[in-house]
Amino acid sequence: MRAFFSLTFFCLIASIRLTAQSTPAKDSSTNQQYIIDDSVLIKTRDGAHISALVVRKAGLTAPQPTILFFTIYARTTDIKKAIAAVNNGYVGIVAYTRGKRYSPDAIVPYEHEGADAYDVIDWIAHQSWSNGKVGMYGGSYSGFVQWAATKHLHPALKTIVPSASAAPGLDVPMTNNVFMSFPFPWIYYTTNNKWLDTADYNSRHWGDVYERWFEEGRSYRALDTLAGRPGNAIFQRWLDHPTYDQYWQSMIPYQQDFARINIPVLTTTGYYDGGQPGATYYLREHLKYNPNAQHYFLIGPYGHFGSQGYPDSVYINYPIDPVANIPIHAIIYQWFDYILKGGPKPALLKDYINFEVMGANEWKHVPTLKQMSNHTLRLYLTPDNKRAHHLLSPQRPLQQQAVSQQIDFTDRTSRRSYYYANNIIYDTVFTNGLVYKTAPLQEPMQITGRFTGEIIASINKKDMDYSIALFEQMPDGRYFYLSYYMGRASFARSNTKRQLLTPGRKETIPFDNSYITGRQLSKGSRIVAIVNINKSPFEQINYGTGRDVNTETIKDAGAPLHVQWYNSSYLDIPVWK
Repeated sequence: MRAFFSLTFFCLIASIRLTAQSTPAKDSSTNQQYIIDDSVLIKTRDGAHISALVVRKAGLTAPQPTILFFTIYARTTDIKKAIAAVNNGYVGIVAYTRGKRYSPDAIVPYEHEGADAYDVIDWIAHQSWSNGKVGMYGGSYSGFVQWAATKHLHPALKTIVPSASAAPGLDVPMTNNVFMSFPFPWIYYTTNNKWLDTADYNSRHWGDVYERWFEEGRSYRALDTLAGRPGNAIFQRWLDHPTYDQYWQSMIPYQQDFARINIPVLTTTGYYDGGQPGATYYLREHLKYNPNAQHYFLIGPYGHFGSQGYPDSVYINYPIDPVANIPIHAIIYQWFDYILKGGPKPALLKDYINFEVMGANEWKHVPTLKQMSNHTLRLYLTPDNKRAHHLLSPQRPLQQQAVSQQIDFTDRTSRRSYYYANNIIYDTVFTNGLVYKTAPLQEPMQITGRFTGEIIASINKKDMDYSIALFEQMPDGRYFYLSYYMGRASFARSNTKRQLLTPGRKETIPFDNSYITGRQLSKGSRIVAIVNINKSPFEQINYGTGRDVNTETIKDAGAPLHVQWYNSSYLDIPVWK
Protein backbone atom coordinates (compact mmCIF):
# COMPACT_ATOMS: atom_id res chain seq x y z
CA MET A 1 0.00 0.00 0.00
CA ARG A 2 1.52 3.30 -1.09
CA ALA A 3 0.58 6.21 1.15
CA PHE A 4 0.76 9.89 0.29
CA PHE A 5 0.29 12.62 2.86
CA SER A 6 -0.44 16.26 2.25
CA LEU A 7 1.24 19.16 4.03
CA THR A 8 -2.11 19.94 5.66
CA PHE A 9 -2.27 16.46 7.12
CA PHE A 10 1.24 16.72 8.49
CA CYS A 11 0.47 20.08 10.09
CA LEU A 12 -2.55 18.54 11.78
CA ILE A 13 -0.53 15.64 13.13
CA ALA A 14 2.25 17.97 14.32
CA SER A 15 -0.26 20.01 16.27
CA ILE A 16 -1.26 16.95 18.31
CA ARG A 17 2.12 15.20 18.51
CA LEU A 18 2.19 14.95 22.29
CA THR A 19 -1.51 15.01 23.04
CA ALA A 20 -2.96 12.70 20.39
CA GLN A 21 -6.64 11.88 20.64
CA SER A 22 -7.22 9.09 23.15
CA THR A 23 -9.67 6.61 21.69
CA PRO A 24 -11.33 3.99 23.91
CA ALA A 25 -11.45 0.59 22.23
CA LYS A 26 -12.25 -3.01 23.05
CA ASP A 27 -10.59 -6.27 22.04
CA SER A 28 -13.41 -8.77 21.54
CA SER A 29 -11.10 -11.71 22.24
CA THR A 30 -10.32 -10.50 25.78
CA ASN A 31 -13.13 -8.00 26.46
CA GLN A 32 -10.29 -5.69 27.50
CA GLN A 33 -10.84 -1.93 27.34
CA TYR A 34 -8.00 0.12 25.87
CA ILE A 35 -7.06 3.75 25.39
CA ILE A 36 -5.37 4.04 22.00
CA ASP A 37 -3.33 7.05 20.86
CA ASP A 38 -2.45 6.05 17.31
CA SER A 39 -1.13 9.33 15.87
CA VAL A 40 1.54 10.46 18.30
CA LEU A 41 4.48 12.44 16.92
CA ILE A 42 7.50 12.77 19.20
CA LYS A 43 9.90 15.58 18.41
CA THR A 44 13.59 14.68 18.59
CA ARG A 45 16.41 16.90 19.79
CA ASP A 46 17.48 17.63 16.20
CA GLY A 47 13.96 18.60 15.11
CA ALA A 48 12.79 15.39 13.44
CA HIS A 49 9.58 13.59 14.35
CA ILE A 50 9.01 10.00 15.37
CA SER A 51 5.60 8.49 14.68
CA ALA A 52 4.30 6.25 17.44
CA LEU A 53 1.16 4.56 18.69
CA VAL A 54 0.43 4.13 22.39
CA VAL A 55 -2.00 1.67 23.97
CA ARG A 56 -2.99 1.74 27.67
CA LYS A 57 -5.48 -0.10 29.79
CA ALA A 58 -8.64 1.92 30.23
CA GLY A 59 -9.53 2.92 33.79
CA LEU A 60 -6.01 2.35 35.12
CA THR A 61 -4.61 5.40 36.92
CA ALA A 62 -1.45 4.06 38.54
CA PRO A 63 1.77 4.56 36.51
CA GLN A 64 2.92 1.43 34.70
CA PRO A 65 6.15 0.11 33.14
CA THR A 66 6.28 0.43 29.36
CA ILE A 67 7.21 -2.03 26.63
CA LEU A 68 8.64 -0.34 23.53
CA PHE A 69 8.85 -1.93 20.09
CA PHE A 70 10.84 0.31 17.70
CA THR A 71 10.88 -0.65 14.04
CA ILE A 72 11.28 0.45 10.44
CA TYR A 73 8.59 -2.02 9.34
CA ALA A 74 5.44 0.10 9.52
CA ARG A 75 2.38 -2.14 9.25
CA THR A 76 -1.29 -1.56 9.97
CA THR A 77 -1.27 -4.64 12.24
CA ASP A 78 1.36 -3.22 14.60
CA ILE A 79 -1.27 -2.23 17.13
CA LYS A 80 -1.49 -5.93 18.05
CA LYS A 81 2.02 -5.71 19.51
CA ALA A 82 1.03 -2.80 21.72
CA ILE A 83 -2.18 -4.55 22.80
CA ALA A 84 -0.18 -7.67 23.67
CA ALA A 85 1.94 -5.55 26.01
CA VAL A 86 -1.20 -4.19 27.70
CA ASN A 87 -2.62 -7.69 28.06
CA ASN A 88 0.59 -8.63 29.86
CA GLY A 89 0.28 -5.72 32.31
CA TYR A 90 2.24 -2.92 30.60
CA VAL A 91 1.77 0.18 28.54
CA GLY A 92 2.46 -0.80 24.93
CA ILE A 93 4.19 1.49 22.43
CA VAL A 94 5.24 0.94 18.84
CA ALA A 95 7.54 3.63 17.45
CA TYR A 96 8.94 3.96 13.94
CA THR A 97 12.10 5.03 12.19
CA ARG A 98 11.96 8.74 11.38
CA GLY A 99 10.14 9.28 8.11
CA LYS A 100 7.90 6.23 8.56
CA ARG A 101 4.15 6.20 9.10
CA TYR A 102 3.09 9.78 9.97
CA SER A 103 6.57 11.29 10.31
CA PRO A 104 7.25 14.01 7.70
CA ASP A 105 11.01 13.41 7.61
CA ALA A 106 13.24 11.60 5.14
CA ILE A 107 13.61 7.84 5.69
CA VAL A 108 17.21 6.85 6.42
CA PRO A 109 17.76 3.32 7.77
CA TYR A 110 20.17 2.74 10.66
CA GLU A 111 21.81 6.15 10.94
CA HIS A 112 19.57 7.93 13.51
CA GLU A 113 18.08 5.11 15.53
CA GLY A 114 20.27 5.37 18.63
CA ALA A 115 19.55 9.05 19.23
CA ASP A 116 15.91 8.73 18.22
CA ALA A 117 15.30 5.77 20.54
CA TYR A 118 16.81 7.82 23.38
CA ASP A 119 14.36 10.64 22.67
CA VAL A 120 11.38 8.28 22.54
CA ILE A 121 12.37 6.71 25.86
CA ASP A 122 12.83 10.18 27.35
CA TRP A 123 9.34 11.13 26.16
CA ILE A 124 7.89 7.97 27.72
CA ALA A 125 9.60 8.64 31.04
CA HIS A 126 7.92 12.06 31.27
CA GLN A 127 4.36 10.80 30.71
CA SER A 128 1.97 10.64 33.67
CA TRP A 129 1.15 6.99 32.91
CA SER A 130 4.81 5.94 33.04
CA ASN A 131 6.53 4.70 36.19
CA GLY A 132 9.91 5.48 34.64
CA LYS A 133 10.74 1.89 33.64
CA VAL A 134 11.02 0.93 29.97
CA GLY A 135 11.80 -2.44 28.38
CA MET A 136 12.43 -3.00 24.69
CA TYR A 137 12.06 -6.10 22.54
CA GLY A 138 11.85 -7.11 18.89
CA GLY A 139 13.83 -8.89 16.23
CA SER A 140 16.08 -8.19 13.27
CA TYR A 141 15.99 -4.41 12.64
CA SER A 142 14.17 -3.92 15.95
CA GLY A 143 16.91 -5.91 17.67
CA PHE A 144 19.47 -3.55 16.16
CA VAL A 145 17.50 -0.52 17.42
CA GLN A 146 17.72 -1.84 20.97
CA TRP A 147 21.49 -2.06 20.80
CA ALA A 148 21.62 1.36 19.17
CA ALA A 149 19.62 2.65 22.15
CA THR A 150 22.27 1.35 24.55
CA LYS A 151 25.09 3.31 22.88
CA HIS A 152 23.87 6.32 24.89
CA LEU A 153 21.86 4.58 27.58
CA HIS A 154 18.81 6.42 28.91
CA PRO A 155 18.29 5.89 32.69
CA ALA A 156 14.69 4.78 32.10
CA LEU A 157 15.74 1.87 29.85
CA LYS A 158 15.91 -1.04 32.26
CA THR A 159 16.28 -4.04 29.93
CA ILE A 160 16.38 -5.07 26.29
CA VAL A 161 15.39 -8.36 24.65
CA PRO A 162 16.96 -8.28 21.18
CA SER A 163 16.15 -11.22 18.91
CA ALA A 164 17.92 -12.11 15.65
CA SER A 165 19.62 -8.73 15.96
CA ALA A 166 21.01 -7.06 12.88
CA ALA A 167 24.46 -5.50 13.27
CA PRO A 168 25.02 -2.98 10.46
CA GLY A 169 28.45 -3.32 8.90
CA LEU A 170 28.93 -6.75 10.45
CA ASP A 171 26.14 -9.02 9.20
CA VAL A 172 24.23 -6.64 6.94
CA PRO A 173 24.70 -5.40 4.25
CA MET A 174 28.05 -7.21 4.41
CA THR A 175 29.32 -10.27 6.27
CA ASN A 176 33.03 -10.44 7.04
CA ASN A 177 33.42 -7.48 4.63
CA VAL A 178 31.68 -9.16 1.68
CA PHE A 179 28.60 -7.25 0.48
CA MET A 180 25.55 -9.43 -0.16
CA SER A 181 22.85 -8.57 -2.68
CA PHE A 182 19.70 -9.34 -0.66
CA PRO A 183 19.80 -6.04 1.33
CA PHE A 184 19.70 -4.02 -1.91
CA PRO A 185 15.94 -4.37 -2.65
CA TRP A 186 15.32 -4.03 1.10
CA ILE A 187 16.29 -0.35 0.76
CA TYR A 188 13.36 0.27 -1.58
CA TYR A 189 11.05 -1.99 0.45
CA THR A 190 11.52 0.21 3.52
CA THR A 191 11.99 3.65 1.95
CA ASN A 192 9.70 3.77 -1.11
CA ASN A 193 6.81 4.96 1.04
CA LYS A 194 5.68 5.61 4.60
CA TRP A 195 4.70 1.99 5.10
CA LEU A 196 6.25 -0.92 3.18
CA ASP A 197 6.42 -1.51 -0.57
CA THR A 198 5.68 -5.23 -0.44
CA ALA A 199 4.76 -5.55 -4.12
CA ASP A 200 8.09 -4.12 -5.21
CA TYR A 201 10.03 -6.22 -2.69
CA ASN A 202 8.41 -9.46 -3.83
CA SER A 203 8.83 -8.69 -7.51
CA ARG A 204 10.78 -11.09 -9.75
CA HIS A 205 12.51 -7.95 -11.01
CA TRP A 206 15.24 -8.32 -8.39
CA GLY A 207 16.22 -11.80 -9.47
CA ASP A 208 16.48 -10.52 -13.03
CA VAL A 209 18.72 -7.67 -11.83
CA TYR A 210 21.08 -10.08 -10.06
CA GLU A 211 21.25 -12.34 -13.10
CA ARG A 212 21.92 -9.46 -15.46
CA TRP A 213 24.64 -8.12 -13.18
CA PHE A 214 26.26 -11.56 -13.04
CA GLU A 215 26.03 -12.18 -16.79
CA GLU A 216 27.30 -8.75 -17.79
CA GLY A 217 30.05 -8.58 -15.19
CA ARG A 218 29.29 -4.99 -14.27
CA SER A 219 30.69 -3.36 -11.13
CA TYR A 220 28.79 -3.92 -7.90
CA ARG A 221 28.08 -0.19 -7.76
CA ALA A 222 26.03 -0.60 -10.95
CA LEU A 223 23.27 -2.61 -9.25
CA ASP A 224 21.03 0.44 -8.82
CA THR A 225 21.58 1.44 -12.45
CA LEU A 226 20.76 -2.08 -13.66
CA ALA A 227 17.59 -1.91 -11.54
CA GLY A 228 16.59 1.24 -13.42
CA ARG A 229 17.05 3.34 -10.28
CA PRO A 230 20.49 4.95 -10.58
CA GLY A 231 22.08 6.95 -7.83
CA ASN A 232 20.45 5.38 -4.76
CA ALA A 233 22.09 7.46 -2.03
CA ILE A 234 21.70 4.86 0.71
CA PHE A 235 23.13 2.01 -1.35
CA GLN A 236 26.05 4.08 -2.63
CA ARG A 237 26.81 5.36 0.88
CA TRP A 238 26.98 1.80 2.16
CA LEU A 239 29.45 0.91 -0.59
CA ASP A 240 31.58 3.93 0.36
CA HIS A 241 32.38 2.07 3.60
CA PRO A 242 33.75 -1.41 2.76
CA THR A 243 35.60 -1.63 6.08
CA TYR A 244 34.03 -1.61 9.54
CA ASP A 245 34.84 2.06 9.95
CA GLN A 246 33.45 4.95 11.97
CA TYR A 247 30.36 5.15 9.78
CA TRP A 248 29.23 1.70 10.93
CA GLN A 249 30.74 1.96 14.42
CA SER A 250 28.63 5.06 15.16
CA MET A 251 25.38 3.12 14.78
CA ILE A 252 25.81 0.59 17.60
CA PRO A 253 28.00 0.18 20.70
CA TYR A 254 31.68 -0.16 19.87
CA GLN A 255 34.43 -1.40 22.17
CA GLN A 256 34.30 0.62 25.42
CA ASP A 257 30.66 1.56 24.77
CA PHE A 258 29.82 -1.99 25.89
CA ALA A 259 31.49 -1.43 29.27
CA ARG A 260 28.78 1.10 30.14
CA ILE A 261 25.85 -1.21 29.34
CA ASN A 262 24.86 -2.34 32.83
CA ILE A 263 21.23 -3.33 32.26
CA PRO A 264 20.07 -6.97 32.02
CA VAL A 265 19.86 -8.37 28.48
CA LEU A 266 18.18 -11.44 27.02
CA THR A 267 19.29 -12.33 23.48
CA THR A 268 17.46 -14.92 21.38
CA THR A 269 18.66 -16.29 18.05
CA GLY A 270 18.80 -19.50 16.04
CA TYR A 271 21.30 -21.82 14.43
CA TYR A 272 19.78 -20.89 11.06
CA ASP A 273 19.10 -17.24 11.81
CA GLY A 274 20.78 -14.89 9.34
CA GLY A 275 21.04 -12.41 12.22
CA GLN A 276 23.04 -14.84 14.38
CA PRO A 277 26.45 -13.22 13.63
CA GLY A 278 25.07 -9.90 14.87
CA ALA A 279 23.46 -11.43 17.95
CA THR A 280 26.68 -13.22 18.93
CA TYR A 281 28.79 -10.13 18.19
CA TYR A 282 26.80 -8.11 20.72
CA LEU A 283 27.09 -10.88 23.29
CA ARG A 284 30.83 -11.39 22.85
CA GLU A 285 31.65 -7.69 22.92
CA HIS A 286 29.35 -7.02 25.86
CA LEU A 287 31.06 -9.69 27.96
CA LYS A 288 34.52 -8.71 26.72
CA TYR A 289 34.19 -5.12 27.92
CA ASN A 290 31.81 -5.80 30.81
CA PRO A 291 32.66 -9.26 32.21
CA ASN A 292 30.01 -8.93 34.93
CA ALA A 293 27.21 -8.17 32.48
CA GLN A 294 23.89 -9.87 33.20
CA HIS A 295 23.48 -11.06 29.62
CA TYR A 296 21.44 -14.21 28.96
CA PHE A 297 21.53 -16.01 25.61
CA LEU A 298 19.03 -18.48 24.15
CA ILE A 299 19.66 -20.35 20.90
CA GLY A 300 18.11 -23.37 19.20
CA PRO A 301 17.18 -24.81 15.77
CA TYR A 302 15.38 -21.67 14.68
CA GLY A 303 15.41 -19.43 11.63
CA HIS A 304 15.33 -15.66 11.51
CA PHE A 305 11.62 -15.34 12.30
CA GLY A 306 11.17 -18.35 14.56
CA SER A 307 13.86 -17.09 16.91
CA GLN A 308 11.88 -13.88 17.42
CA GLY A 309 8.86 -15.47 19.04
CA TYR A 310 7.17 -18.47 17.47
CA PRO A 311 9.43 -21.31 16.26
CA ASP A 312 8.40 -23.56 13.39
CA SER A 313 7.82 -27.16 14.45
CA VAL A 314 9.30 -28.08 11.08
CA TYR A 315 11.98 -25.63 10.00
CA ILE A 316 12.26 -25.90 6.20
CA ASN A 317 12.47 -29.72 6.03
CA TYR A 318 13.80 -30.44 9.51
CA PRO A 319 11.34 -31.44 12.29
CA ILE A 320 12.88 -29.76 15.32
CA ASP A 321 13.20 -31.65 18.61
CA PRO A 322 10.10 -31.46 20.83
CA VAL A 323 11.99 -29.68 23.63
CA ALA A 324 13.01 -26.95 21.16
CA ASN A 325 9.41 -26.13 20.29
CA ILE A 326 9.01 -23.46 22.94
CA PRO A 327 6.99 -20.20 23.12
CA ILE A 328 9.83 -17.68 22.89
CA HIS A 329 7.33 -14.80 22.89
CA ALA A 330 6.00 -15.96 26.27
CA ILE A 331 9.54 -16.26 27.62
CA ILE A 332 10.18 -12.64 26.57
CA TYR A 333 7.27 -11.44 28.71
CA GLN A 334 8.36 -13.67 31.57
CA TRP A 335 11.68 -11.87 31.32
CA PHE A 336 9.97 -8.47 31.46
CA ASP A 337 8.05 -9.56 34.56
CA TYR A 338 11.35 -10.72 36.10
CA ILE A 339 13.20 -7.46 35.47
CA LEU A 340 10.45 -4.85 35.62
CA LYS A 341 8.11 -6.39 38.21
CA GLY A 342 10.31 -8.62 40.36
CA GLY A 343 8.77 -11.87 39.13
CA PRO A 344 10.62 -15.20 38.79
CA LYS A 345 13.28 -15.64 36.14
CA PRO A 346 12.12 -17.71 33.13
CA ALA A 347 12.67 -21.35 34.03
CA LEU A 348 14.55 -22.16 30.82
CA LEU A 349 17.31 -19.66 31.65
CA LYS A 350 19.21 -21.93 34.01
CA ASP A 351 22.52 -20.29 33.14
CA TYR A 352 23.72 -17.44 30.94
CA ILE A 353 24.09 -19.56 27.78
CA ASN A 354 21.13 -21.81 27.01
CA PHE A 355 21.22 -23.98 23.88
CA GLU A 356 19.33 -26.94 22.44
CA VAL A 357 21.30 -29.84 20.99
CA MET A 358 19.64 -30.96 17.76
CA GLY A 359 19.18 -34.70 17.61
CA ALA A 360 19.67 -35.11 21.36
CA ASN A 361 16.36 -33.43 22.29
CA GLU A 362 17.95 -31.66 25.24
CA TRP A 363 18.76 -28.18 26.46
CA LYS A 364 22.15 -27.42 27.94
CA HIS A 365 23.06 -24.51 30.17
CA VAL A 366 26.58 -23.12 30.65
CA PRO A 367 28.09 -19.85 31.92
CA THR A 368 29.90 -18.72 28.72
CA LEU A 369 29.95 -19.28 24.97
CA LYS A 370 33.36 -20.92 25.28
CA GLN A 371 31.90 -23.48 27.67
CA MET A 372 29.38 -24.67 25.09
CA SER A 373 32.08 -27.23 24.30
CA ASN A 374 34.68 -28.90 26.50
CA HIS A 375 36.93 -30.31 23.79
CA THR A 376 38.27 -29.24 20.40
CA LEU A 377 38.65 -31.65 17.50
CA ARG A 378 41.29 -30.34 15.10
CA LEU A 379 40.86 -31.62 11.55
CA TYR A 380 43.39 -30.98 8.79
CA LEU A 381 42.47 -30.46 5.13
CA THR A 382 44.31 -33.49 3.81
CA PRO A 383 44.63 -34.25 0.05
CA ASP A 384 43.50 -37.67 -1.12
CA ASN A 385 43.61 -38.36 -4.84
CA LYS A 386 42.37 -41.95 -4.46
CA ARG A 387 38.81 -40.99 -3.47
CA ALA A 388 36.10 -38.75 -4.84
CA HIS A 389 36.68 -36.53 -1.82
CA HIS A 390 39.62 -35.37 0.28
CA LEU A 391 40.08 -36.08 3.97
CA LEU A 392 39.38 -34.20 7.16
CA SER A 393 42.05 -35.88 9.23
CA PRO A 394 42.90 -35.54 12.94
CA GLN A 395 46.51 -36.40 12.04
CA ARG A 396 48.88 -33.48 11.76
CA PRO A 397 50.59 -33.65 8.34
CA LEU A 398 54.24 -34.75 8.30
CA GLN A 399 55.00 -33.23 4.91
CA GLN A 400 53.57 -30.39 2.87
CA GLN A 401 50.91 -31.16 0.29
CA ALA A 402 48.26 -29.05 -1.39
CA VAL A 403 45.03 -29.31 -3.35
CA SER A 404 44.80 -27.02 -6.35
CA GLN A 405 41.67 -25.17 -7.34
CA GLN A 406 41.13 -22.95 -10.38
CA ILE A 407 38.31 -20.43 -10.86
CA ASP A 408 37.75 -18.59 -14.11
CA PHE A 409 35.75 -15.47 -13.28
CA THR A 410 35.07 -14.80 -16.96
CA ASP A 411 33.15 -18.08 -17.25
CA ARG A 412 29.57 -17.37 -16.28
CA THR A 413 28.29 -20.86 -17.11
CA SER A 414 29.29 -22.04 -13.63
CA ARG A 415 28.54 -20.67 -10.18
CA ARG A 416 29.99 -21.12 -6.74
CA SER A 417 28.36 -20.20 -3.46
CA TYR A 418 28.60 -20.76 0.27
CA TYR A 419 24.85 -20.58 0.66
CA TYR A 420 22.67 -23.63 1.33
CA ALA A 421 19.29 -22.29 2.36
CA ASN A 422 16.73 -24.41 0.56
CA ASN A 423 16.95 -27.28 3.04
CA ILE A 424 18.56 -28.40 6.25
CA ILE A 425 18.63 -32.05 5.15
CA TYR A 426 19.83 -32.91 1.63
CA ASP A 427 19.82 -36.21 -0.22
CA THR A 428 23.03 -35.07 -1.86
CA VAL A 429 25.05 -31.87 -1.90
CA PHE A 430 25.76 -30.62 -5.40
CA THR A 431 28.91 -28.55 -5.43
CA ASN A 432 31.90 -27.59 -7.51
CA GLY A 433 33.90 -26.84 -4.40
CA LEU A 434 36.47 -29.03 -2.71
CA VAL A 435 34.92 -31.71 -0.49
CA TYR A 436 36.67 -32.97 2.64
CA LYS A 437 35.28 -35.75 4.86
CA THR A 438 36.25 -37.50 8.05
CA ALA A 439 36.20 -41.25 8.44
CA PRO A 440 32.89 -42.57 9.88
CA LEU A 441 32.54 -41.69 13.56
CA GLN A 442 33.08 -44.60 15.89
CA GLU A 443 30.65 -43.19 18.46
CA PRO A 444 28.06 -40.41 18.66
CA MET A 445 29.50 -36.89 18.93
CA GLN A 446 28.03 -33.56 19.92
CA ILE A 447 29.23 -30.49 18.01
CA THR A 448 28.26 -27.48 20.13
CA GLY A 449 29.59 -24.03 19.39
CA ARG A 450 31.33 -22.15 16.61
CA PHE A 451 33.92 -23.82 14.39
CA THR A 452 37.10 -21.85 13.71
CA GLY A 453 40.43 -22.49 12.06
CA GLU A 454 43.26 -21.38 9.82
CA ILE A 455 43.51 -21.61 6.08
CA ILE A 456 47.02 -21.86 4.70
CA ALA A 457 46.91 -20.97 1.02
CA SER A 458 48.73 -19.29 -1.83
CA ILE A 459 47.03 -17.55 -4.74
CA ASN A 460 48.13 -15.77 -7.90
CA LYS A 461 46.16 -12.63 -7.04
CA LYS A 462 45.94 -10.12 -4.19
CA ASP A 463 42.69 -11.26 -2.60
CA MET A 464 39.88 -13.80 -2.60
CA ASP A 465 36.45 -14.35 -1.07
CA TYR A 466 36.14 -17.91 0.18
CA SER A 467 33.80 -20.09 2.19
CA ILE A 468 33.67 -23.26 4.27
CA ALA A 469 30.32 -25.02 4.67
CA LEU A 470 30.00 -27.68 7.38
CA PHE A 471 27.72 -30.73 7.18
CA GLU A 472 27.04 -34.01 8.88
CA GLN A 473 26.80 -36.84 6.38
CA MET A 474 24.47 -39.18 8.19
CA PRO A 475 24.81 -42.99 8.08
CA ASP A 476 22.06 -43.17 5.44
CA GLY A 477 24.13 -40.91 3.16
CA ARG A 478 22.01 -37.75 3.54
CA TYR A 479 23.58 -34.45 4.54
CA PHE A 480 22.58 -32.30 7.53
CA TYR A 481 23.55 -28.64 7.18
CA LEU A 482 25.37 -27.41 10.29
CA SER A 483 27.18 -24.12 9.78
CA TYR A 484 29.31 -22.05 7.46
CA TYR A 485 31.89 -19.32 7.27
CA MET A 486 32.18 -16.85 4.38
CA GLY A 487 34.57 -13.92 4.22
CA ARG A 488 37.25 -11.90 2.49
CA ALA A 489 40.82 -13.08 2.98
CA SER A 490 42.25 -9.55 3.12
CA PHE A 491 40.15 -8.79 6.23
CA ALA A 492 40.98 -12.03 8.04
CA ARG A 493 42.92 -10.31 10.82
CA SER A 494 40.85 -7.14 11.14
CA ASN A 495 37.53 -5.99 9.71
CA THR A 496 38.70 -2.38 10.01
CA LYS A 497 41.90 -2.62 7.93
CA ARG A 498 42.45 -4.41 4.64
CA GLN A 499 45.70 -6.36 4.31
CA LEU A 500 46.15 -7.68 0.78
CA LEU A 501 47.72 -11.04 0.04
CA THR A 502 51.01 -11.30 -1.83
CA PRO A 503 50.64 -13.29 -5.05
CA GLY A 504 52.58 -16.54 -4.94
CA ARG A 505 53.29 -16.40 -1.22
CA LYS A 506 51.89 -18.93 1.24
CA GLU A 507 49.56 -17.00 3.54
CA THR A 508 47.97 -17.82 6.90
CA ILE A 509 44.31 -16.80 6.89
CA PRO A 510 42.55 -17.27 10.26
CA PHE A 511 38.77 -17.31 10.57
CA ASP A 512 36.39 -17.46 13.52
CA ASN A 513 33.12 -15.71 12.68
CA SER A 514 31.15 -18.80 11.67
CA TYR A 515 27.63 -19.74 12.76
CA ILE A 516 27.11 -21.45 16.11
CA THR A 517 25.52 -24.88 15.87
CA GLY A 518 24.43 -27.58 18.31
CA ARG A 519 23.96 -31.08 16.95
CA GLN A 520 24.41 -34.66 18.08
CA LEU A 521 26.03 -36.60 15.27
CA SER A 522 25.25 -40.30 15.02
CA LYS A 523 27.71 -43.16 15.14
CA GLY A 524 28.72 -43.84 11.54
CA SER A 525 28.25 -40.21 10.46
CA ARG A 526 31.00 -38.17 8.84
CA ILE A 527 31.89 -34.50 9.28
CA VAL A 528 32.00 -32.85 5.86
CA ALA A 529 33.54 -29.51 4.87
CA ILE A 530 33.07 -27.91 1.46
CA VAL A 531 35.69 -25.28 0.61
CA ASN A 532 34.88 -22.86 -2.19
CA ILE A 533 35.41 -19.45 -3.80
CA ASN A 534 32.50 -17.01 -4.24
CA LYS A 535 31.22 -16.60 -7.80
CA SER A 536 27.46 -16.10 -7.90
CA PRO A 537 24.82 -13.42 -8.56
CA PHE A 538 24.08 -13.04 -4.87
CA GLU A 539 27.18 -11.37 -3.45
CA GLN A 540 30.10 -9.32 -4.68
CA ILE A 541 32.65 -10.98 -6.93
CA ASN A 542 36.19 -10.32 -5.78
CA TYR A 543 38.41 -10.38 -8.88
CA GLY A 544 41.56 -10.11 -6.79
CA THR A 545 43.09 -6.89 -8.15
CA GLY A 546 43.40 -5.42 -4.66
CA ARG A 547 41.29 -2.41 -5.61
CA ASP A 548 37.90 -1.59 -4.11
CA VAL A 549 35.86 -4.69 -4.95
CA ASN A 550 32.79 -2.49 -5.50
CA THR A 551 34.45 -0.99 -8.58
CA GLU A 552 35.90 -4.16 -10.12
CA THR A 553 34.30 -5.59 -13.28
CA ILE A 554 34.71 -8.71 -15.34
CA LYS A 555 37.34 -6.81 -17.33
CA ASP A 556 39.51 -7.06 -14.21
CA ALA A 557 39.26 -10.85 -14.08
CA GLY A 558 42.50 -11.47 -15.97
CA ALA A 559 43.91 -14.94 -15.60
CA PRO A 560 41.89 -17.52 -13.65
CA LEU A 561 42.36 -17.56 -9.89
CA HIS A 562 44.70 -20.38 -8.85
CA VAL A 563 44.50 -21.45 -5.21
CA GLN A 564 46.77 -23.89 -3.42
CA TRP A 565 45.02 -25.12 -0.28
CA TYR A 566 47.78 -26.57 1.92
CA ASN A 567 47.34 -29.53 4.22
CA SER A 568 48.50 -27.49 7.22
CA SER A 569 45.09 -25.80 7.01
CA TYR A 570 42.77 -26.95 9.76
CA LEU A 571 39.31 -26.65 11.26
CA ASP A 572 38.75 -26.60 15.01
CA ILE A 573 35.44 -28.31 15.72
CA PRO A 574 33.89 -27.57 19.16
CA VAL A 575 32.88 -30.87 20.74
CA TRP A 576 31.07 -31.82 23.93
CA LYS A 577 32.41 -35.00 25.52
